[in-house]
Amino acid sequence: MSSEVLKRYNDGRRDFSNENLRGQSFQGKNLADADFSGADIRGANFTNAYLKGAKFCDAEAGLQRRLAITLVLASWILSAFSGIFSIWIGVIVALIFDSSSTENVIVGWVYLIVLAVFLIVTIRKGLVAGFGAFAFAFAFTGATFGSGAGVGAVAFAGAVVFAVAFAVVFAGAVAGYGAFLGAVTGAGAGAGAGAVAFAFAFVFALLGADIGWRGLAEDKKHSWVRPFAIAFAATGGTSFYNANLTEADFTGARLKSTDLRKANLTRTCWREATKLDRARVGDSIISNTAVRELLTSGNGKEKSYVKIDLRGANLARINLSCANLKYADLSEANLQQANLEWANLTETNAVEADFTEARLTGACLEAWNIDSNTKLEQVDCRFVYLLENPKPGTDDSERRPSSGEFQPGEFTKLFQEVLNTVDLIFRNGIDWKAFIAAFKKVQVENDGTELAIQSIENKGDGVVVVKVNVSPDADKEKIHSEFTQNYQLALQAVEEKYKAELQAKDREIKIYREKSSEMTEIVGLLAQRPIQNIIDVTAKSEGKVMNNSTDNSRKIENRDGNVLGNILGDSSTISGTVTQTINELPASPEADTPGIKELLAQLQTALEAETSLDDEDKAEALKQVQSLAEAGKNPSDGGMKKLAKNSTRMLKAIISELPTAAKLVETCKDLLPAITNLFGF
Repeated sequence: MSSEVLKRYNDGRRDFSNENLRGQSFQGKNLADADFSGADIRGANFTNAYLKGAKFCDAEAGLQRRLAITLVLASWILSAFSGIFSIWIGVIVALIFDSSSTENVIVGWVYLIVLAVFLIVTIRKGLVAGFGAFAFAFAFTGATFGSGAGVGAVAFAGAVVFAVAFAVVFAGAVAGYGAFLGAVTGAGAGAGAGAVAFAFAFVFALLGADIGWRGLAEDKKHSWVRPFAIAFAATGGTSFYNANLTEADFTGARLKSTDLRKANLTRTCWREATKLDRARVGDSIISNTAVRELLTSGNGKEKSYVKIDLRGANLARINLSCANLKYADLSEANLQQANLEWANLTETNAVEADFTEARLTGACLEAWNIDSNTKLEQVDCRFVYLLENPKPGTDDSERRPSSGEFQPGEFTKLFQEVLNTVDLIFRNGIDWKAFIAAFKKVQVENDGTELAIQSIENKGDGVVVVKVNVSPDADKEKIHSEFTQNYQLALQAVEEKYKAELQAKDREIKIYREKSSEMTEIVGLLAQRPIQNIIDVTAKSEGKVMNNSTDNSRKIENRDGNVLGNILGDSSTISGTVTQTINELPASPEADTPGIKELLAQLQTALEAETSLDDEDKAEALKQVQSLAEAGKNPSDGGMKKLAKNSTRMLKAIISELPTAAKLVETCKDLLPAITNLFGF
């Protein structure tokens, strides 16, 4: 039968609906897009099969009748063995009524106390806790009996053990214990040891049934029972073990006793499937009861799914309005036409998720994680919020757009443009010299990746956000990490220079950095100098639909290009000052041996002649030469020596970025060591 199905499949047929495929093997076969709707696949073997896009709508999976009967018989045999064991325990307890032997009576009471504690704790706290109580009770009473202390000691031991059981199971256990002892005592008085043995067997049978029922009902106290029971019941059932079920459809299928372990269940549809809770699902997302109920019912309205794993779930057309999906993993999930109105998607992972035609009006999208593979086509959205909780002292949750509603396509355009940016956040202001040095280094390290500043926003309290445009295929995480690292290194070097020049303390450096973040200062500098590669415009759709935004943060934007300009000053302006400072130094007393004045003059000439340096780096390097000239006026002073050391370090950093063939690199190999030697470091 299976060979016939495979032959027809290879001939191009895909419709195998309503066929009888019981017990057939399709192990490792390619049956992609096949339609088994309404088919009887009980006992069929699809292990390792490729079933992408296959349909199993209303199919019946599970055990064949003969296997089901075999499992029932096996369970009866196991029950019989457990019954015999229970009777044996009952016989031991019945020794209480053996008046001919004191030792037998003591042994009987010991077992009665131990078993009573075991039953009470198991019923109230679960079988694992019951075994723990059993071990404690047995050890305690057994030790007392072993010491030969007699019936009185055993009774005391029993009282102590029972007191512990009472503390564990609370007052409700008292009634159960009393009823249990009463039943045993009554049985002993009326019919002797046989009745007691039967009573114990009956009680243990009831306990086993109760544990099994609670385990299948997913009672956490007996959660360990469920996997064993389902594994036993699924033996010989329909197997999809390690099969590829990507985008397969099990709508309305009956899946009791089905093996789905290690199967690829990406975007698999489970709508209205029954008995999925009786299938072996391993550690897949449908092992979670809440997820399983959501995927089968299609209704998650106003429910909480915080931190829940929905990776690769098929949530198409599911109602998740007002649901809390904070921190949830929706990566690779299918959310086509899903209702997410007023849902909380704060910090939700939606990488590679498909929101095509989804409804998102009123949703909170604070820090949600999307990428260029997240599909946002034809999203139905009038407005969203970017903050889960309003700003302190206000009711502002950053509505977008700030007023009015998104026009068709504007939501998609806005967030797709956001995808192509890297946000650099500075919480204590920006040191622009360190920023420029780090930015240039990242550009060099990511050669071929286009980087351009999109906007600079001053959020207040020293917080500045710089948005950098990157290409869609750029590694944003790598760029962000490299910039952060390079900025910190450059910042340390700049701050050391400031400390040496101003002899400032850490507090003064912080004040400087906060002041340097003021947008008014940057605007003034930009207005005075021609802009070279200034800021690109912030996303056009944001400018269109958010022009009435109440966001009070300050932002610099420009449509001409990039914003790194000549903020640091220009080399031609500073060159004259450097020359003047160098000329104030004394000439070398020996004509054949250049002193600090002659060496710095050579260094200045080499810097000015170097074509590989742009104006910004050249201006910065000349400032360091000027600092060296100032230090050269009193080279033995500790502060001046430190200033010279920091300036030398900055020069080395600037020169290190030049090509090794640059003439300045060769010149400085001799000049810088000679200069440092004169300063004595």
